[in-house]
Amino acid sequence: MKNILIPHEELKAIVKRLKATGKKIVFTNGCFDILHAGHVDYLAKAKVKGDILIIGLNSDESVARIKGKLRPIVNQNERAFILSNLRSVDYVTLFNEDTPLELISAIIPDVLVKGADWSIDNIVGKDIVLENGGSVEPIDFVIEQSTSKIVAKIKESYK
Repeated sequence: MKNILIPHEELKAIVKRLKATGKKIVFTNGCFDILHAGHVDYLAKAKVKGDILIIGLNSDESVARIKGKLRPIVNQNERAFILSNLRSVDYVTLFNEDTPLELISAIIPDVLVKGADWSIDNIVGKDIVLENGGSVEPIDFVIEQSTSKIVAKIKESYK
């Protein structure tokens, strides 16, 4: 499987070139463990907010710290491969921290997107984006799905 993860320094240069041509950069982040219809719907809606969609993907270490030692179920290279092959996604990069603050600070997207279940006040990086003339835009979930629900259903099925 080829490496489709873009290193941060390379991504910074790509974003700089894209912005110079007038492209609007949209950024979102997440674990995206066991990709499901809710993720795909969310990312398609995020893409509509601009020209280029960049995903900050939590590394395996980061996911384990946030979700517990049994996660992720799908490793970071496979999650990145799946995401990078979605029509809506232009670039995928990993971050090892618990939040994407350093990554957002490095690329300064024009639009920062999170699910509407996040209060705008709690969205990491919002200050950086807003201070640089960008916007923070919540996206409503139409498809009520989650990896946790999928895992629970699998566990229930195999009792």
